[in-house]
Amino acid sequence: MTRIASFTIDGKAGYGAIRDGGVVHLSARHGARWPSLREVIEDGALARLAEEGEKLAADLPLAAIRYAIPVPAPEKIICVGVNFPDRNAEYKDGQAAQSNPSLFVRFPRSFVGHDAPLIRPPESLQLDYEGEIAIVIGKAGRRIAEADALGHIAALTLCNEGTIRDWVRHAKFNVTQGKNFDRTGSIGPWLIPYTDESQIADIALETRVNGEVRQHDRTSRMIFSFRKIINYVSTFTTLVPGDILVTGTPTGAGARFDPPVWLKPGDIVEVEAEGIGLLRNGIADEG
Repeated sequence: MTRIASFTIDGKAGYGAIRDGGVVHLSARHGARWPSLREVIEDGALARLAEEGEKLAADLPLAAIRYAIPVPAPEKIICVGVNFPDRNAEYKDGQAAQSNPSLFVRFPRSFVGHDAPLIRPPESLQLDYEGEIAIVIGKAGRRIAEADALGHIAALTLCNEGTIRDWVRHAKFNVTQGKNFDRTGSIGPWLIPYTDESQIADIALETRVNGEVRQHDRTSRMIFSFRKIINYVSTFTTLVPGDILVTGTPTGAGARFDPPVWLKPGDIVEVEAEGIGLLRNGIADEG
């Protein structure tokens, strides 16, 4: 499994291959051509870079880097809500699953990288977790047919789509506020170059809090497939290289416990998916 990560080292942004307990510093070799992984993806060069990283020895120890969001400054981060059958039932509103995906946007500033703390803001104690698989677009397109959709994926990664629950319903019809507090979610740790549908067709996705399994399901049970999500989103907006589509979380978020169980400082949240990796974050209060 080739893992390509964005990171900072001594305060400077870079990228490289994670392997053998260390880091192949690919941006030291290619930074003039591709300043970040976003430019690598735009140039269709992620797979080539991954192959190079597999052949080289590590230049740096893992301890030398701090993981960043894998795609710096993506144009769009679009998230899918209620995309597993049991999630729809959690709402207890008597409504069947909708025929089209529920969508909302997140801003890059609302995410941190692997091993960085998620930040609980002073405005609310209701910080929650949502473990998800995210796909990174590698080929631009508008009104992409479902049959062609997977050919537009460059890579896979993981997301903890952290949410401030009582701000999700702060107004009548939107969830924007509760989904976009600074540093409440995470993406990472790395990108896994996409090769074929077997990577995502039926893989396990699990979220743990302090080692306790809170969410577990398989992608084969998603209400809206990866193909459908790309097709639907590209109907109204042009998808461009580096865009991130966060594809939905299983049942079991803290808000659904009775009483609800919110994240607190000192907690450790892990999101893991077969063939992609493990995204881990602690929790801290702002300031």
